[in-house]
Amino acid sequence: MTPEKVLEALSNVQEPDLGKDIVTLNMVKDLKIEGNYVEFTVVLTTPACPMKDHIKNACINAVRLLVNKEATVKVNFTAQTTTQRKDARELLPKVKNIIAVVSGKGGVGKSTVAANFALALARGGASVGLMDADIYGPSVPIMFGVRGERPMMMQGENGKGVIVPLERFGIKLMSIGLLVDEKNAVVWRGPMASSAVRQFVTDVNWGELDYLVIDMPPGTGDIHLTLMQLVPVTGVIVVTTPQDVALADAKKGIAMFGQAQLKVPVIGLVENMSYFTPAELPENKYYIFGREGGKRLAEEYDIPFLGQIPLVQSIREGGDIGVPIMASDEAVTRKAFSDFAGNAARSIAMLNANINREKVAEVVA
Repeated sequence: MTPEKVLEALSNVQEPDLGKDIVTLNMVKDLKIEGNYVEFTVVLTTPACPMKDHIKNACINAVRLLVNKEATVKVNFTAQTTTQRKDARELLPKVKNIIAVVSGKGGVGKSTVAANFALALARGGASVGLMDADIYGPSVPIMFGVRGERPMMMQGENGKGVIVPLERFGIKLMSIGLLVDEKNAVVWRGPMASSAVRQFVTDVNWGELDYLVIDMPPGTGDIHLTLMQLVPVTGVIVVTTPQDVALADAKKGIAMFGQAQLKVPVIGLVENMSYFTPAELPENKYYIFGREGGKRLAEEYDIPFLGQIPLVQSIREGGDIGVPIMASDEAVTRKAFSDFAGNAARSIAMLNANINREKVAEVVA
């Protein structure tokens, strides 16, 4: 075996989303050959890549079929998360991707989806932050079991005091609920709420992140406009349920981000509470709120459909006790969030590479 022959064989392995082979994309690094043993590293576009096993098997098969059938092939992985950001003068310059999780209305489980999405990305190896921008109804302190805790202050690079986010389950957290007494209602006019969100961007030391997930307030209002115009948001993920009233409001959310003054890409749509599965009958699915309304909406607007999240008791219980389902040992429901997060990460990578993302939907079971 020679490096040239191995690379020639690996040039037959396609990166499923970017549409080119991994050699042309310069994804193969640190190639080592000793006798029948070959080892190399594949650089992925995101640590949360759901196609990792597919790429690994394709690499092993290519070397054994085209170079040496007796070869022992070891494929290592690392990741260089893609980004569209190039201007270091922008706010949050060390954050590669800023992802807003939105919904047209309240009550669709947006905060639950945002929290478990952030955790799923982190479990894939990414560095992740979660900003709770829902000023009037912050959920992060309860969902992550940090009620009553307060973030620390430190001196920033320019001598200005900055807030240090709390860390829980491997991700960084910031919420208005960590700064005010939860017994007190936040009674602020729109400009004050928008100012608080602005401070979460300018006065919080987020550090280097692959993804900053922002749990937005429901609806379409001041905070949305402020944030979209303040920072270069990579894209938005729209959360809906299958029922018609939620879908009607989701349409308004999609329309908002397509307007000329915002023009923020929609990464995709995820359908929450898709079906009810009782713990004692895990194979059964009861479509309480309708069936596949989110999928039809995604097709109507020609945006990727990222997945379906079931309505199960363990998701609600996890949020209530401060241990989200992605931080628990509950494997079945975790898979739904992991699949959704993987599809979202693929869609983000394709968005950054300016690739047509329709095929993301094909992976969703």
